[in-house]
Amino acid sequence: MSNRLALLLGVHAHQPVGNFEAVVDDAHLRCYRPFLHTLFRYPDFQFAAHFSGWLLAELAQRFPSDMALLRKMVARGQVELFGAGDCEPVLAAIPARDRRGQLQALAERLASQFGQRPGGAWLTERVWEATVVPALRETGHRYVTVDDYHFLCTGMPASALDGYYTTEEDGGTLDLFPISEQLRYRLPFSPAADAVAYLEAQADEGRQAAVYFDDIEKFGIWPETYAWVYEQRWLEQFIEGVLASPKLVATTYAGFHASHRSRGIVYLPTASYSEMNEWTLPAAAAGDYAGLLERVKAGERWEQERAFVRGGIWRNFLSRYPESNWMHKRMLGLSARLAAAPASADSAGLKENLYRAQANDAYWHGLFGGLYLPHLRRAIWRNLIALEAGLDALAPRGSVTAQDVDSDGAREHFVRHADLQVVLRDDGLGAAHEFISYALQHNFGDTLRRYAEHYHRVSPQRPAHSDEPVSGIASAHDRVAFKTEITAADLAVDAHGRVLFVDCLCAADGGRTPLCNWQIISADGQRLELTHALADGQTCLRKTWQLTANGLEVSYRGELPAGLQLETEVNLALPSCDGYGGRYVAPDGHFPGGFGAVLEYADLRQMALEDAALGGRLDLSCDAPVVAQMAPHYTVSQSEAGFEKIMQAACLRLRWRAGEQRIALRLSPCASWL
Repeated sequence: MSNRLALLLGVHAHQPVGNFEAVVDDAHLRCYRPFLHTLFRYPDFQFAAHFSGWLLAELAQRFPSDMALLRKMVARGQVELFGAGDCEPVLAAIPARDRRGQLQALAERLASQFGQRPGGAWLTERVWEATVVPALRETGHRYVTVDDYHFLCTGMPASALDGYYTTEEDGGTLDLFPISEQLRYRLPFSPAADAVAYLEAQADEGRQAAVYFDDIEKFGIWPETYAWVYEQRWLEQFIEGVLASPKLVATTYAGFHASHRSRGIVYLPTASYSEMNEWTLPAAAAGDYAGLLERVKAGERWEQERAFVRGGIWRNFLSRYPESNWMHKRMLGLSARLAAAPASADSAGLKENLYRAQANDAYWHGLFGGLYLPHLRRAIWRNLIALEAGLDALAPRGSVTAQDVDSDGAREHFVRHADLQVVLRDDGLGAAHEFISYALQHNFGDTLRRYAEHYHRVSPQRPAHSDEPVSGIASAHDRVAFKTEITAADLAVDAHGRVLFVDCLCAADGGRTPLCNWQIISADGQRLELTHALADGQTCLRKTWQLTANGLEVSYRGELPAGLQLETEVNLALPSCDGYGGRYVAPDGHFPGGFGAVLEYADLRQMALEDAALGGRLDLSCDAPVVAQMAPHYTVSQSEAGFEKIMQAACLRLRWRAGEQRIALRLSPCASWL
């Protein structure tokens, strides 16, 4: 092997916790199964693979024969399995105790299911922070893969990145393999013969290793790749080309690590892959960054200067998106509560809820939907809610508590009883951004506002990049497609979060004045009292939040100046979104439409919202008639398949003239769907 270039090929297989069964099945049929079956026919082609723990459990249950095939490949030494956090968290973003627990959980799963404990680890989204070193070392992992970009940022030349280096943190060491960006963009998008020729050229230069580790979904799930990789035999041609080459040898990371020395000490900056560094920036900054990249690429010193052109870091997503930050800080708080809780019969179950709530996918957004996908956020919340309910059974909380959970400078007031919880932020809006049903394990406040995103500037006439390959197929990074029609109105940015019961004054001429100076004046039992003084200095409105045995009541009191009406907007996250499972139900039992419909009423008193995916319903009732509009709230995001509108919430706008008004949202099981 010393005379040949070692190809260290690794693939990363993952599906988000809570992803649809049909998506997992499709991914298996178009990617995981054909990939494994193809490689099985070439036992001399060694490679590495990482499967996230949740995905492994799903595949073992639904496709046991294919997992048995993988077990045979491990037993004959063809496959090296990599570890990671069991539920695919960004290790740097969770507490150290949970890093150790997640790493240990997947290591034990691999040992039990495949008879192999991992020596190497995959870093989720290749997010590197030195603080992860101790947990990796303590759980038996000796090396990890990160991008070569991380190394280039230290000033190291690309020519030196053909082996592994050693880093140190708090006295513990860990070895680091630099993943080749050049290979990431070639495999499997350039023709197989060209890819093999590129590797042989690396061998001719005297390099000892070519390091590749990337998403297995590129081999069958990304657009055009199934036909290219399997029907047109790209994978077979590539494997056969490598095996036939006298200059190349496919081997495992473990084999290379055991037979080669470290190339020296290195300390890497906090970073992820280069695309992530752009995605994590706010839209305006991302535009500036993209422009800078284009200018530097157009120059003659791109290869020398690219390492010094850096964007943001992964944690920027938590400051960019308050919805992500809220989930993250709620997760941290519950992790601390679990660590301090007395042992119980369900401790393992509660820890599983915590680990699943730490899955990375719903906390960020880039080329893939992530945070923009309601079902992924719902999976996070479902596990957070189950964990919180279990902890409340062990150590009950008070009915009203207040603290600045998400470190935004405003306190959050938690009002709860055994069945429900509502959370108001003391930010002047007087609105709720969390409304939980413990029985249904659902947060009706789990919505997402419309943000400006850098990729919104892309039009059907202007491609995302101008350097698409002249042969082979285009990467998802290099294509523009529109799954639905997108208008300027769809891209209008929201001024604040899509919360529940955010209020404004409506004038006869159509003008709207937000009420954004609500003050919380009392909190007791399951009740919050708020006041708002209007600009005329004469009018003071009162707003009361009250949890009852079967729902939430929000009451308003106060006479408005002539010509004004009070309007409240209620944004409700409903799992069925605009699918077939969600519908409005009128008092007489008829169905005026699904949640994707636009409905208007001049004198509404009652309406029910039934959701099959939720297995429950919300009953809306008003003491006095209201003018009502019900419409879907959409956001625009991109995925590997193109731009699309995604329904985030049912937006209910309720308006009335003056005096007292009580609006109730009552929860109940939905027998008609059960």
